[in-house]
Amino acid sequence: MSRVEMKTMTWLAALYLLFSLSVPSALAKPQADTSTQQTTPTKTTKKKATSAGSASASEIAAAKAKGEVWVNLDTGIYHKGGRWYGKTKNGKFMTQQEAKAAGYKESKRD
Repeated sequence: MSRVEMKTMTWLAALYLLFSLSVPSALAKPQADTSTQQTTPTKTTKKKATSAGSASASEIAAAKAKGEVWVNLDTGIYHKGGRWYGKTKNGKFMTQQEAKAAGYKESKRD
């Protein structure tokens, strides 16, 4: 065999190996539908819009629709929108009047 043929064979072998490693997962038998089987209940922790912690996208959308602000409980600043709205680790939604009454200050960077 010539040197070119050896290099070609080596490349083909490498491609075959790479392909064979990725194909079995794509061609695997589909898993049985487990939605009808009984499963043990798992503990879920769904965050409410008024609880401490960052909020989900649906909670953020609902709060914006109500006109609520996001209060960062660590810094004492509330956000009407922008980058940190619903995103800080320790915060909650409330009305702007409630935030002001509780002594929180409006963000100057929103």
